[in-house]
Amino acid sequence: MARAEGDRLVEHKTGTRYVQGRTSAGGWSQQRYARRRAHQAEGLVAAVAEVAHRIVLTDLPEALVLGGDRRLGQQVLARPELARLAGLPRRELTDIADPRFAVLQRSLVRGRSVAITVRNRHRP
Repeated sequence: MARAEGDRLVEHKTGTRYVQGRTSAGGWSQQRYARRRAHQAEGLVAAVAEVAHRIVLTDLPEALVLGGDRRLGQQVLARPELARLAGLPRRELTDIADPRFAVLQRSLVRGRSVAITVRNRHRP
């Protein structure tokens, strides 16, 4: 999570939190693991929303760059305390999974870049 001004990160927070993956266990075990996974994911969403509120909403940004799991990102933005962010232009970089400072810096460059395709068309 970071807030950028121009081409630099002015405030950031990185970290990891465990969310159990899916299991192939059946019956009661499968249901127990699914409840545990849901509880861990809810905790992660709440923690990210709190950090986003503290870091990102100090000054309403012009746009958002979201990274990581798309569904968790949507759940974070659906939180009532982040409602002001919902209508902002956004770019999603779902291939970003590693929450490290160097990754945030590269994501800033990617989020601000524009892909341009040049086609040379010969006209008589």
